[in-house]
Amino acid sequence: MSKSKRQRLGQHFLKSQSIARDMVDAANITKKDVVFEIGTGRGILTPLLCQNAKHVISAEADRDLYSEALVSFADIENLDLVRANGFEIAPKFSVFVSSLPYSKSRQAIEYLAQASFSRAVIMVQKEFADKLGYEGKAIRAISVIANHAFEIEKIMDVGRHNFEPPPKVDSVVLRLRKKAVLSEKLVRTVNLLFSYRRKTISNIAKKFGKSIQSEKRLEELGSDEVIRLAKQLI
Repeated sequence: MSKSKRQRLGQHFLKSQSIARDMVDAANITKKDVVFEIGTGRGILTPLLCQNAKHVISAEADRDLYSEALVSFADIENLDLVRANGFEIAPKFSVFVSSLPYSKSRQAIEYLAQASFSRAVIMVQKEFADKLGYEGKAIRAISVIANHAFEIEKIMDVGRHNFEPPPKVDSVVLRLRKKAVLSEKLVRTVNLLFSYRRKTISNIAKKFGKSIQSEKRLEELGSDEVIRLAKQLI
């Protein structure tokens, strides 16, 4: 994949070793943990993950980056490099750590919401991180999914100068602790609910072939109430 195409896909590679170390430290990895990383990239996180883990699975879809990682990390015995779209495989893991392309942030949250694990440390665009806390009129499907599935803690801000090439926005490192596993159907239903966000709950329910008497709208509900509604409509 060419450099220009990687930039179009939002691939800006972390180059700060200190930030990489802080991310790995925040994951509190032990010798009992299997760690899953989506996006090996240039491998700044990968060898650090392997230092304390029982086993690390690192998935990379890009052929050239995968080939480079095979050579660079050939001597690491507890590392399994996989050439794959990480969101299309489902290994068993207890810890997830990744500095993902910005374009994959939502997909990562939905993927992790459906997975069973202990904790995750992820790098996302600051604007996206802010959306995860939205309630009231600004509430979004992704904030509902994230807040029901995880306890979310901000670890640090990361300036754009820490990447190559530098993006136009700043980033945030988040730590997620798993609270609940959401089914694929529940995630899909929450997303569908928000395609009708201008309608009342009564009218939304009719779209699902259900009867619920409520003139409230989605922005009048909290995240847990939206989840309960979605479960009623499944």
